[in-house]
Amino acid sequence: MDFKLPERFEISNKASYGRVLNIAGSDYMPGAAYLSSVSALKIGCGYCFLCSTERVINAVAAQTQNVVFVPLKDLENHLNNADVVELGCGLSQDEQAVEIFNRTILNVSKDIPFIVDADGLNILSMNNNNFLKRGFKNVIFTPHPKEASRLLECSLNDVLNNFEDSAIEISKKYNCVTVLKSHRTIVVSPDSKSYKNTTGNNSMAKAGSGDVLAGMISGLAAQGMDLFEAAFSGVYLHGLCGDFAKEKLTEYSVMAEDLISFIPNAINYLKSDIIR
Repeated sequence: MDFKLPERFEISNKASYGRVLNIAGSDYMPGAAYLSSVSALKIGCGYCFLCSTERVINAVAAQTQNVVFVPLKDLENHLNNADVVELGCGLSQDEQAVEIFNRTILNVSKDIPFIVDADGLNILSMNNNNFLKRGFKNVIFTPHPKEASRLLECSLNDVLNNFEDSAIEISKKYNCVTVLKSHRTIVVSPDSKSYKNTTGNNSMAKAGSGDVLAGMISGLAAQGMDLFEAAFSGVYLHGLCGDFAKEKLTEYSVMAEDLISFIPNAINYLKSDIIR
């Protein structure tokens, strides 16, 4: 696979590298909002706007000054100004989360790059009519196997025993790039291009790792990468972060936030590999 990084320009500003609107977090899962927002910035996007509850915004604001915050009442206004919309990390599946999901699905442009992860996928699998009716054109789904089984209305064993076929089926059913996560994540485009990842290790089996991946993919897409390329490059770099983190911290002690701190190492490794 031909790995790439988004181009950087000497004469540029924060708007040159894209705006991610991250609709994430819930009162009991603010960490997902933090991880998915900061990872988008660390991979190079110019802005990350976090749309969430007041409690989540306060929690994330206490950890970083790099994110722009959007109250839920202003969601629709910011959907029109984003270059990429990311939905679902730590959103929960309660009544408020379903309302946020539906507001997003009904108001976001069907042409905008749109990454759906975690609880966004779980809510979608309960009722996919509105999503399918909209006819979205530029979507990435990032399910783990259980979320994939819900999307396909099949058993978990069916997914695990037919891993690549399950990713292909999701891509065809929802017209999306599918990032089906496992120890060897597979990425499939709607036209059945595929990539099987070889980076990463068991140190990454921690809560929050998927939030970091969703943010990295969103940040790459915001910088103008083709969605399939953003997905497989994000997966590859995310795995490299885990490999560097394991080397320094052991496979026992890597936390999701540690992956973010190793994004520069992964980028430098990929840059040197591209030059070679």
